[in-house]
Amino acid sequence: MGYTIAMIGIAACVLLCGIGSCIGLFKTSTAASGILGEDPKKFGKVMVLVLLPATQGIYGFIIGIIASGYLVQGMSTALGWAMVGAVIPMALSGLISAYFQGKSASNCIYAVAKQESLSGKLIVYPGMIEFYAILGLIISIMLAGQVGGAITAAMALA
Repeated sequence: MGYTIAMIGIAACVLLCGIGSCIGLFKTSTAASGILGEDPKKFGKVMVLVLLPATQGIYGFIIGIIASGYLVQGMSTALGWAMVGAVIPMALSGLISAYFQGKSASNCIYAVAKQESLSGKLIVYPGMIEFYAILGLIISIMLAGQVGGAITAAMALA
């Protein structure tokens, strides 16, 4: 039962981070397509802003790989729930930060349309939102490692 619980938690983490990235990328790509329709030369200026929300999906995928590496058939229900707890920081920070980063980056893209010279400076605002996704990533890596150690120890005793 613990194995199944952990698998569901890990899958939810990857899924939620991916959903957040899709929503964020939808917001940034629609903003950019409008801008590029009027001035295709701004492609390089807006591309980084467009792609920023994609990182949360990548982070969720990384946690999925790391956490699934610790899964063992026959692990206890408590350890399964512990793994769910370990991936929750990334799942929630990935979903929420990608959404708001997409909104922030979209507004920055609109600003670049008005004043192209701001593109380098404007990356700071959605970049600050990225910081919280990175914190979720780091905490989930640390927690998954701790749970993985507990799983290894429990399986060695069994």
